[in-house]
This record gives sequence, structure tokens and C-alpha cells, in this order.
Amino acid sequence: MSENHTLKRSLGLWAIVGLGLGYMTPTVVFDTFGIVSKETNGVVPLAYIAALIVMLFTAISYGKMVQVFPSAGSAYTYTRETMNPLLGFLVGWASLLDYLLLPMINALIIRLYMESVFPDIPSWIWVVVYVVIITAINMWGMGKTSGLNSLLVVFEVVLIGAFLVLAFKQLSSGMGQGTIFTTQPLFHADIHLTAILTGATVVCFSFIGFDAVTMYTEEAVDQKIMPKAIMLTVLIGGGIFFVCSYFAQALFPDLSGFKVTDDTLPEIGLFVGGSIFKLFFLSGAFAATVASGLASHASVSRLLYVMGRNGVLPRKMFGYIHPRFRTPAFNVIFVGVVSLLAIAPSLELISAVINFGALIAFTFVNLSVIAYFVFKQKKYKTPKDIFSYLIMPLIGAGLTGILWYHLHMDALIAGLVWVSIGVVYMLFLMKFSKTKLSDIHMEEEKSASL
Repeated sequence: MSENHTLKRSLGLWAIVGLGLGYMTPTVVFDTFGIVSKETNGVVPLAYIAALIVMLFTAISYGKMVQVFPSAGSAYTYTRETMNPLLGFLVGWASLLDYLLLPMINALIIRLYMESVFPDIPSWIWVVVYVVIITAINMWGMGKTSGLNSLLVVFEVVLIGAFLVLAFKQLSSGMGQGTIFTTQPLFHADIHLTAILTGATVVCFSFIGFDAVTMYTEEAVDQKIMPKAIMLTVLIGGGIFFVCSYFAQALFPDLSGFKVTDDTLPEIGLFVGGSIFKLFFLSGAFAATVASGLASHASVSRLLYVMGRNGVLPRKMFGYIHPRFRTPAFNVIFVGVVSLLAIAPSLELISAVINFGALIAFTFVNLSVIAYFVFKQKKYKTPKDIFSYLIMPLIGAGLTGILWYHLHMDALIAGLVWVSIGVVYMLFLMKFSKTKLSDIHMEEEKSASL
């Protein structure tokens, strides 16, 4: 395969971590604070700790698998190559759900921000302008996407730092708990494990992004940096979520002072720093959403590319690489078209359904470690191997299963409908395609030469 028809290796360690953090949108901790505080009865940081523990086990499994299969396909590739091509397709199809919906949600959030500032301008205009810009940047190349994403991530991290400084000042002045040295955000009477786990399923949405960095494996300057990039993304993102939620919970032990609890970011900015800081805080949230939009748009384009390259999706369109920009051009445009649906969707169900696809991916990545290392490579002869390749991923899969159990029923129903559509499509391929799914294999020699 000629060099101009492969993805370009242009991303270093911190560029990939930046894309992952941009995908995760650190400021989302303030948007969902009211929802999670209500669910957990005032222990939001504890919900983030629970979610972080689950994510760490899964991140370790991602780190193992990305070294074995240095391809842009993530959970789809791992399941496909270690278990079964048909099962891999269904995992990829389920994962496609949250990857496709995230860019659309970012477009929707931008629409809501702009509506609040410019209520007289038709809302569809903001969606179209935003989607066109994000699509054009992703079409241009990952180097440009990464550079702009890094600037936006730095901006939002600076504003989060400003929030922490102002929060410390307000706590010292007697607001909320009146001190940062309090255990109330982590433990108090009337907290229940079920409530914490329910809250963890909500904040699990915040962590979606650490797994998405595996989509950039074929564009990393050295694929060996990927396990480190995955862990750094989880730890840095989780640290930001925990610290911010701790300060917010210390400032606001209950929600009695909020007028709107579905999105508390604007009021948190107002209460902590006044009207001027509120505007800056909103601008940081805007930057975070754009950064997430850039990263999520790029990730799903690459998942579609791998599925197209394999022939699972139409190869001519989804497996195409632009000869000049060396990006999956048709996929980038396709995701942009899907994102235009943000003109008038329902946000609540879409947000819940995203976790359905993500938890499927997390579960099967853990199971892929067992399938590959224990059953294929026979690495179970030493206690170290048993712990690393069997016990650890089993714990990861089990913890993910606990979050599965606490998913919203609407998310389960919508997710199962999506998977059912995937099954019908898969049966269609098996019956009418000249090549069976089980006969399609990853072109590892091409991946290795990218």
C-alpha cells in the first residue's frame, strides 16, 4: 500500500493524551454536578472514585490489547481477532452507537449555548456552522486537529484552575462546608451503595474518551506509547473530575440554592466568581465542547475506516483514505452529516444511550485479554500470568457488569434496538455479500507498515 493511502503518523504522547482529555471534556463535571448530587445524595466525588476504579481496570486491558493489535479499530478489532468476527462486528456496531452520538451531542450543546446568547437567531444556523467547521478541520488532518484541540484543552484547564482558586477562597470565607478539609463530600449519613453506583453510571459518560485514544494508534509516531497514553488520559481526567467535584460538593452540600439542576455549570460559575467569571466559565465550557467535538468526530471516522477496510462496511466509501490529506475523508463527511441531526433531537435519551455502547466496548475489551492471552497464548502457567491475564480482566469485566446493572432502562431498550438492527444488517451481509464476515481478516502486515 502506498504511503499516500495510509493514515499519517504525526501524533506524539501528549498530543494523544490531549485528544483523549478533549474527548472527555473535563468541564462536564460541572454540567452534571446537580444530576449526580441528587442521585448520590451529596457524594459526587465518591461516584467519580467508583467510576475511576472501573475505568482503571479496563484501561489496563486496553493497554495490553493495543500492543497486540496496533490498529485503529479498538474494541471492535480486539473482539474480532481474539473471539469471533461476527461477535466483533456486533461489538463494533454497539460501540458505533456512542461514537456516532457524541459528535451530535457536542453540536447540540453548542446550539444550546448559542441560543442562550443569541435567542433571535434560528438555532439550526449554529448547528450547521459548527458542523461545517469541525468537519473541515478533521478533513484537513490530525496534525491540525491535535494542535487546535491542545489549545482548547489548555484553555479549559486554566479556567478549571481559576475555579479551584476561587472555590478555595469562598470556602475559606465560610461558604458551604466552610473548609476544604472535610469528609462530607465523601461520607456522611444516609448514603447508600446503590445510589453511588447509579451515580457512577452517570459519570461513566464523563470518562468516555480514554478508550477513544486507541483509534489514533495508526497515527502515533510510535505505537509503543499507546498504553502509557491510555493510562495518563484516565488518571489525569479522573484526577480533574475528582478534585473539581470535591470542591463543588464542599461548596454546595445540597442543591437548594440552584434554580436549574439539570445543568449547574452556569450557576456554579456565578456563585463562585460572580457574573464576569460566569462568562469566562461558560467560554471554557464552550471550548471544552469544541475540543470534544474535534476528538469525537476524528475517533468515529477512524472506527468507520477500519470497519470499511475490513469490508464489514462498504469498502469504497468507508475504507477510503484521501490521497492528499491522508484522512478518512468520506467518513469525516458522513459523521458531519449525522451531526446535523442535532438541529432538533432529544438530549436526555441520547446521553443515556451513549453509556450502553461504551459499557459493551469496555466489557469485551476485558474479555478479549482473557481470550487472547489465556486461551490463545496459554499464559496461565505462573501466578503472575494468572493475575495479569485472568484475574485483572475478570475484575474489570465484573465491575463493568455492575454498572450495566444500574443503567437507565430507556438506555437498555434503545441500545438493544440498535444491536438488533446490527444483527439484521449482519445477516444481510452474510447472505448477500460475496465474502463471509468470518473470512475477512485484519490486514496486519499493512497496519504494521503504517
